[in-house]
Amino acid sequence: MTLRLEYWSIAPKTFAALASVNTSLDSSDLGAVLINLIYLRVSQINGCSYCVDQHAQDLRKLGEIDARIDGLAGWYDSPHFTDREKAALAWAEAITRIEGERAPDAVWSDVREHFTDKDLTDITYAAALMNAWNRIAIAFRHGPEGSH
Repeated sequence: MTLRLEYWSIAPKTFAALASVNTSLDSSDLGAVLINLIYLRVSQINGCSYCVDQHAQDLRKLGEIDARIDGLAGWYDSPHFTDREKAALAWAEAITRIEGERAPDAVWSDVREHFTDKDLTDITYAAALMNAWNRIAIAFRHGPEGSH
C-alpha cells in the first residue's frame, strides 16, 4: 500500500482539531479500555488496517488479554465481554452501520440501561470519530507501520 498524501502535515490544523476529540475522550469516564474497544471494533467493520493495528496495540499496552482483542469481531457471542461492554459495542456498530437500520430503537434502549447520558454521548463521539479517522486513513492509503 502506498500512502497517497501525508494529510497530517498538509493540513495540520485540521488534523490537530480532529485529534483533540481523541484527547477529550481520553478522560472519559468510560475508561481507556472501553474507548479503545469501540475504536477497534469500528475499525474492523470499516476495514481500516492502520486503525485496527493501532488500537489492538493500544489495548495490549492497557493490559488487555489476547482473547478479548482477538475475539472482538464476535463480541456478541463471546463470554469475554460484559453486558455493559456488549451494549456499547452494539451502539457503536449501529452508528457505524447507520445506512442500514439508522441506529435502531432496540439498540438504543439496551445501551441506555447501562450508561449515563454523558457516557452515551462519549460512546457516540468515539464511534463517530473513529469512523472519520477510518475514512481518512483508507482514502489516503495510510496502512500499518512498515506498509509504506
